[in-house]
Amino acid sequence: MKEYIEERAMEIANYIIENNATVRQTAKAFGISKSTVHKDVAERLMQINPGLAAEARKVLDLNKSERHIRGGLATREKYLHMEHAKSWWSAL
Repeated sequence: MKEYIEERAMEIANYIIENNATVRQTAKAFGISKSTVHKDVAERLMQINPGLAAEARKVLDLNKSERHIRGGLATREKYLHMEHAKSWWSAL
């Protein structure tokens, strides 16, 4: 494996752990795809540093288990905003 890929995998794992980041946030921060984040953490990092890979995996698994809650909250906010806009327009 090329050295820069190994370094990137380590940086990604550290970023995820330090920032409690999601795959999407990590991909955006590093300018790479979500698939690359997954591959770096799940496959490449296991060969380089299994302990770090396990720590990053814990954070990603927790984020994955909570994503339905975040999605629900985002949807709620969206519709609350829409109701607010409707009431504002009807007042005119």
